[in-house]
Amino acid sequence: MAAQNLEIDKLDMEILSILMSDAQIPFTEIAKKVFVSGGTVHVRVKKLTDMGLIKGSQVNIEPEMLGYGLTAFIGIFLNKSSMYDSVVDALKAIPEVVGCNYTTGTYSMFVKILCRDTNHLKKVLHDKLQYIEGINRTETLISLEESINRPLQLLTEND
Repeated sequence: MAAQNLEIDKLDMEILSILMSDAQIPFTEIAKKVFVSGGTVHVRVKKLTDMGLIKGSQVNIEPEMLGYGLTAFIGIFLNKSSMYDSVVDALKAIPEVVGCNYTTGTYSMFVKILCRDTNHLKKVLHDKLQYIEGINRTETLISLEESINRPLQLLTEND
């Protein structure tokens, strides 16, 4: 559903921006920031959730602190584009896969994985990914540093 078809206003956008930067902030704190009651914030968040605009909340962890210090991106070449759905289902079963996009350009799919180290990456590639039916070949790119990782910056109509 396109944003222009949703019935959202400036207050909704302000609430969304605050929640996107801190999903655990109490509604009463949001209310103070946007100068409305906590009840109004609650009603607005429920409306946005019912519309499907808000889909839960999540806790962002620092993977390195849990021993996952290597981020890699895998460009996947499919045998046939019709195999996309079955490949995605197989990728969902691999815990190290944290993101998957169907793409245009060089790769059919682009996958983000988190591993402990290069040996762990090798094991994931060799023992899991390479055996998925429908994958023709892959190209792996190891991330040296993630410089930007932020939520969508909401723009107003004036931006």
